[in-house]
Amino acid sequence: MRNSQRPEDGTQGGLQPPPMQNAVNAIPGVIPFAERLTCTIADACRATGLGRTKLYELIGEGHLDTTTIGRRRLVLVRSLRTLLLECDS
Repeated sequence: MRNSQRPEDGTQGGLQPPPMQNAVNAIPGVIPFAERLTCTIADACRATGLGRTKLYELIGEGHLDTTTIGRRRLVLVRSLRTLLLECDS
């Protein structure tokens, strides 16, 4: 098939792509973010769009609950969700 003869739906040769599955359900052992108990600082930054400095400020001000295991600090997802819900209202 030439480029000028491609189907209008963008597929090649008229073949349909396989249906998309939920990426979380497709990977065994992955827990959806909302169901996790804790997350890393980097995960919390990605989830909220906040920078590390602001996140540590919120932790220092007592707005976010964390736990430390060894040298690793983990944010409690429950407190992260609560903070975001308070900001929304």
